Amino acid sequence: MPDLYPFLLLPIFDERPWGVRDLRPVYAKVVKEPVGEAWLTWSDSCIANGPFTGRRLGEIAQDYRRELVGSAAVFEDRFPLLVKFLFSADKLSVQVHPDDAGAQRAGQPYGKTECWYVLRADPGAQVALGLKSGTTVEEFEKSIREERAEQLLNWINVSTGDMLYVAAGTVHTIGGGMILVETQQSSDITYRLYDYGRERELHIKDGLAAVKLQTRAGKVVSGGGGDPNVLVRSPFFQVEKMKLREPLQATVSRESPHIVVAIDGAGIIECAGMEPVSFAKGEAVVVPACVTEYAMRPQWELKVMRMSLPTGNVAEPQTVLG
Repeated sequence: MPDLYPFLLLPIFDERPWGVRDLRPVYAKVVKEPVGEAWLTWSDSCIANGPFTGRRLGEIAQDYRRELVGSAAVFEDRFPLLVKFLFSADKLSVQVHPDDAGAQRAGQPYGKTECWYVLRADPGAQVALGLKSGTTVEEFEKSIREERAEQLLNWINVSTGDMLYVAAGTVHTIGGGMILVETQQSSDITYRLYDYGRERELHIKDGLAAVKLQTRAGKVVSGGGGDPNVLVRSPFFQVEKMKLREPLQATVSRESPHIVVAIDGAGIIECAGMEPVSFAKGEAVVVPACVTEYAMRPQWELKVMRMSLPTGNVAEPQTVLG
């Protein structure tokens, strides 16, 4: 089999009723039907460079296993992190994701803990994280039936640059007027609890069973590790943000791949003996765990986010609600 190398992945655009038609803040694209999400590192994401052009990330994970996903990944044949852009023109459904144990009872490999970096937010933009203090699951179930569930949510104002941690089991939703970069466990398990009458399927029984009244969800106040580039570090992922004007040499441990996402500008990823990979705003490059060193070279200026698996014993981040 060919040796692994950094992959440029094509985004998968997902239509959602709460999405936008004008994606130009990130992509040079205006679409007919509203798009809510651009999935960057899903198993069906298509590779756009090198010998594996046209193949899917999930296929490469099954073929190369730890060489791609690293020793810290829970499953050796499944890429461990899903990164997305979210574009919200309207409120998303009120939903909850189970933790690993709950997902496995439902026949899924992973639960879904996630985080959101606020790339852009209109004035007054809000998200909801958890239920208001003192609210019981029974009271919340009654509010769903009476079509007033959003009144029991803990709404918080958000601004550009905020990082929010959303632990599995947290009832949550996102308001309109935002572009988020989401990093999450590689799972698509979502229980929709309330949808403002938009006539989509609800999953109230399973969703209420997954709800946790106390979680560490909230605005991250300390990324962790003492590195100013680290936005959040948790048991499931580490997310960094960097602004580059000069080349940056990077080292990859064999414990985790790196996902490099351009959020502004353009650049090149270079590895010794491999073809360079050019990427620009809205694009993601996966550097396999077996590729031990690479350089990120900005073309004038480059802003990137970098996602990886944590190493060692990592606690959930410090957060605040409000």
